[in-house]
Amino acid sequence: MFLNYPNKQPEEDILKNDIKFKFNKQIEKDNILFFGDNFDILKKLLYEENYKGKIDLVYIDPPFATNNKFKIGKNRVSTISFSEDDEIAYNDNLTGYQFLEFLRKRLILIRELLTERGSIYLHIDYKIGHYVKIIMDEVFGIENFRNDITRIKCNPKNFNRKAYGNIKDMILFYSKSKNHIFNDPREEYSKEDIEKLFPKIDKKGKRYTTIPLHAPGESKGETGKEWRGIKPPEGRHWRSAPCVLEELDKQGLIEWSKNGNPRKIIYLEDKKGKKKQDIWNYKDPQYPIYPTQKNLDMLKEIILASSNEDSIIMDCFCGSGGTLKVASDLGRKWIGIDKSHKAIEVTKKILNENNLFKIEYDYIELQFQNENYDKKFKES
Repeated sequence: MFLNYPNKQPEEDILKNDIKFKFNKQIEKDNILFFGDNFDILKKLLYEENYKGKIDLVYIDPPFATNNKFKIGKNRVSTISFSEDDEIAYNDNLTGYQFLEFLRKRLILIRELLTERGSIYLHIDYKIGHYVKIIMDEVFGIENFRNDITRIKCNPKNFNRKAYGNIKDMILFYSKSKNHIFNDPREEYSKEDIEKLFPKIDKKGKRYTTIPLHAPGESKGETGKEWRGIKPPEGRHWRSAPCVLEELDKQGLIEWSKNGNPRKIIYLEDKKGKKKQDIWNYKDPQYPIYPTQKNLDMLKEIILASSNEDSIIMDCFCGSGGTLKVASDLGRKWIGIDKSHKAIEVTKKILNENNLFKIEYDYIELQFQNENYDKKFKES
């Protein structure tokens, strides 16, 4: 499925190696904070800095096509109301198809930078997100769509308008291939979960539940054979071969009912927790240091789920630098990019705030050779 709109560039034009800029210094460290337009920097990383197929995880929180100005004052951060004395953090001034093409061009470069086991999480607003999903399907392939995650971002609002209150946004999760890193995140069981899911208690006081030993589908192999004089129910087969079931029974891991019906015992202590679902409750900071700053616990969840300790993490709309901070705390390498002076300023601060050790990183700027482009960049 594709979206057609005016001035949509062919992919081969976007991927042309037509770099006209340079960095102000050579890359020397694993962790790098770039100042400049991310499209140009992504191309530099792809064609000149040997990062093609090297990045395991990308998280981005791009502009949401709101047509708003986001400002920072000396004593506060504002996303809607602001003072004339506040400084502009960034302009979210691209809307409609111009925004979609802006994003698509960067997603194509990101795809090329991802490893075959890599993933991308794209955080977006519900108003534009459904169009963005079609762009993601086009760039990464609908077969690599993993989740549309609903993120609860705030407490319920009581706005006087003829619509339901909006307390969510969305995170689109795609992988480069089916062989992507996924560390199967789990959540702790609540007391209610434990009582409901593990209602039985054995003689030693350990909580457990039981599940059937058979599964749907008939089999003519070992799992379709009789065990202990019992055949699987019609239309089903044993989950394991009879020899495995015999061993489970010897270990005391099969419970027999009064009617002679066997079920496998699952102990609470052997479970790591319940599988994380696609509705997340990670509310935004009440007092952000940068407009649209995201919850650090949410970023930690994403990084732990879709990267390993040897992974490179990238956020090319890094804003306040939260992704980079969390990646550092988790021992990952990282790349951050932003074109806002205020974003770079805040990111530098957060990288070393409340740390027992100093985070080492390179700070690199694009050097512009075209004065008109330089002026346009600084005004944007």
